[in-house]
Amino acid sequence: MGKIFVVGIGPGDSSMMTVQAKNALDSADVIVGYKTYIDLIRADYSDKDFFENGMRGEIERCEKCVEYARDGKTVALICSGDAGVYGMASPLLEVAEKEGFKEVEIIPGVTAALGGAALLGAPLSHDFAVISLSDLLTPWDIIEKRLRAAAEGDFCIAIYNPSSKKRADYLKRACDILLETLPKETACGYVRNIGRDGCEKKLCTLGELSKESVDMFVTVFIGNSQTYISGDVLITPRGYIL
Repeated sequence: MGKIFVVGIGPGDSSMMTVQAKNALDSADVIVGYKTYIDLIRADYSDKDFFENGMRGEIERCEKCVEYARDGKTVALICSGDAGVYGMASPLLEVAEKEGFKEVEIIPGVTAALGGAALLGAPLSHDFAVISLSDLLTPWDIIEKRLRAAAEGDFCIAIYNPSSKKRADYLKRACDILLETLPKETACGYVRNIGRDGCEKKLCTLGELSKESVDMFVTVFIGNSQTYISGDVLITPRGYIL
């Protein structure tokens, strides 16, 4: 009987991958993942076997992992960022439970909220919420409810999947919801292509953010009532008295 590692490979290049993640990939006989993520690491693990597929192939990937492991192979199922934050940890565990397979280990990674926050300064230094604007698996009315709750609770907010070709206006819609509670001067920022070629960042206000053009490769940060912009960094105070 083999084993399955579910590995978060970080948001960008291999320098953002943890030692634990690299060790899991080194030990694997087969690496399984979404094609885009396989392409990021293929050259570094050219001696491995690979199984890859496209969007909406998540369950097939999980089933293949169990199949390979039952054949005695060590398998690494990879995903970007962290395995448990919008990653493959939960579907793999659900499939493994259904199949009665228990040799699974989850390997954490640096999620986009943390990688992007570091590039912007310290926007998540107090309580924060992470919300995805993708309504592929979560109905929009629930996303709206969570946005309003985060604004009412004065949380800093990291937004994943802010826009796509089919959801071009979703960030504006989210900003309009947040502006029901938050002032338009609320400090914000976003990062595109964290840790990859073309990485760029921008600081702005919530009022300005609603007019920005973003895509699926962008992570958005919205400050709380104490967050402020200082030069080229975004700072959310912890509350220490200076």
